[in-house]
Amino acid sequence: MKKLRNRIGKILTTALTASSAALFLNFLPARPAMEHEFKAPVALANASFAAVDATAFHAAHDHDGAFALSDSSHLRSLYESLRLDSLGLSIQAWGKAVSGFLNMMTMGAIKNTGVLSIIDFSQPSNQKRLFVLDTYNGKLLFNTLVAHGRNSGTLLATKFSNRRNSFMSSLGFYVTGAPFIGQHGYSLRLEGLEKGWNDNVFNRAIIMHPADYVSEEHIQQWGYLGRSEGCPAIPEEFNRPIIESIRGGSCLFVYGENAKYAQRSHIIGEEGAEAATDAGDEDDAPVRTTKHHRHKTAHSSRHKRTYAA
Repeated sequence: MKKLRNRIGKILTTALTASSAALFLNFLPARPAMEHEFKAPVALANASFAAVDATAFHAAHDHDGAFALSDSSHLRSLYESLRLDSLGLSIQAWGKAVSGFLNMMTMGAIKNTGVLSIIDFSQPSNQKRLFVLDTYNGKLLFNTLVAHGRNSGTLLATKFSNRRNSFMSSLGFYVTGAPFIGQHGYSLRLEGLEKGWNDNVFNRAIIMHPADYVSEEHIQQWGYLGRSEGCPAIPEEFNRPIIESIRGGSCLFVYGENAKYAQRSHIIGEEGAEAATDAGDEDDAPVRTTKHHRHKTAHSSRHKRTYAA
């Protein structure tokens, strides 16, 4: 009898403990739903905006909301829905940007898949050739000016290099890093992903930063933007909101009309990674070594121009 009472007591104790635990758990707050690591950007003031047809756009997304265009019809639809052609973005730049973006997603190279940024250097510098897109919601967040390297050309960038002290822009796909306060103020680190094309950006101190020569006033005075030492410099008034939108592992594609890059890029090229080490630098002229990111002043008999990286 004593053993029976002990067994009944243990059973009752276990039942009471379980009931108490269940009652306690009922009073705990519900666990919040997990959010994506990077929230979808919000359309900002002063940014060009165009909504894409919801049915067509969401059909091009996977279950996680990541941008996952699967065929040319979706690509063409988004390009036209955002009216990117009327804003000056070439279909060639767009097609290569989306193709590389999807390939980078497959490789796991992008942490922030909510943003795709494109610089179209096939357009002259007096045109707005930086495009920042919200890929989750099909919105154009920014369409603004961006400078190219001073040895890449004057009005139009026609030469590109990965070499240190070339003072040229570098083509290809980048991943954005962390922002920091530097010589030019609030700036953004960039990582070049393509060997022989832009993987030397760290040694060249190539970053995204604001510059006073990237402005409509400069265009009105000279007919083109001031030029950098290779950095994609952007307008001072949009600097912080742009950097905040694209920071932290998003894709940046710098496009230029260069047949060798189009063929040999290991991300989008026709010949693949084996030829990616052969960069198109044979036309680069030697440039005198100078300190990176120092402001330069070039004088001529007609006018004075100020350069900064």
